[in-house]
Amino acid sequence: MEATIAVRLPRDAASVPLIRQTLEATLSCLGVLPRIREDIELMLTEACTNVIKHADPADEYTVSASIHRDLCVIRVKDTGRGFDPRQVRPASSDSESGRGLQIMRALADNVRFINRREDGALVCLEKKLAYAP
Repeated sequence: MEATIAVRLPRDAASVPLIRQTLEATLSCLGVLPRIREDIELMLTEACTNVIKHADPADEYTVSASIHRDLCVIRVKDTGRGFDPRQVRPASSDSESGRGLQIMRALADNVRFINRREDGALVCLEKKLAYAP
């Protein structure tokens, strides 16, 4: 099974549920197990939320998700100034924000952050898929 979704979104909080629900519905229709879908939804939410909060002066961002047999690859690309993930300090245990990168790293099977100073940042999240019988 192969499927690809690619969407250009406004840098607005209302765009996050839209792409999250679109990807969740696609994964559900393909028969991906609920626990895997939940991990993917949370990873995607964190990546998109980081763009909305931090990608100055970006007006929009792009999300693509590709499903290739047993792997889902999500790419979230903004047009801001980029960032260095090594410079992001882990959030404290009592902090109410700042855990996005930690959550993505914990849930994804592979995470890559590509900093493009002139062309924004790209977050690539990979998750192995499991299907209902």
